Amino acid sequence: MEPSNLLPDREKASDMPNVGKPATRALTAAGYVQLEQFTKLTEAEVLKLHGVGPKAIRIIREALAANGQSFAE
Repeated sequence: MEPSNLLPDREKASDMPNVGKPATRALTAAGYVQLEQFTKLTEAEVLKLHGVGPKAIRIIREALAANGQSFAE
């Protein structure tokens, strides 16, 4: 097994909160695997992804806030 610092960014361990399987699949398929990526997106943009609903948005918003971050305006 390779150390995580040698893996490409898309293969590094995710710091995403547990948002449920449908939302996780939708976010991963769209390339969103790191919490920090959501600071460049609005909630509305993320909600457009099939499988992502208000509950997933709330969980991501809370995880961002815990890190002193937020969705883009």
